[in-house]
Amino acid sequence: MDVFSPKGFLQVGGGVLVLIAILGYVGVIGPAPESSIFGAFWFFDNVENIAHLVLGIVALGAAMWLGSDMQKPLVIVVGAIAVLVGLWSLVVSTELFGAGL
Repeated sequence: MDVFSPKGFLQVGGGVLVLIAILGYVGVIGPAPESSIFGAFWFFDNVENIAHLVLGIVALGAAMWLGSDMQKPLVIVVGAIAVLVGLWSLVVSTELFGAGL
C-alpha cells in the first residue's frame, strides 16, 4: 500500500479517525476533560467522536469502493476543507458548529 496515494491517504486517515473516535468513546481522550489522559488540554466530546467515526467510515468506504478517478478529487476537497477549518480556528473562533477546534 502506497500511503502517499489518494487511496492510501483514505485508508490510513480513515483508520486513524475511527481509532480516535473509539478512544474518545471509551474514555482515553474524552468525552470530557476529566476522562481524557490529556485533561482539558486535549479531549474530544461525543459530538466530535461521532464526526470522527462518520468521517473515518466514509474515508474507508471511499478507499474500498471509489475508483482512483474519484478518490483524488475527494482527497483534494477534504484537504481544502481541512485547511479552511484550520484557518477558521486560528483567525475567527475555536468553535465551529458547536465543535471545539
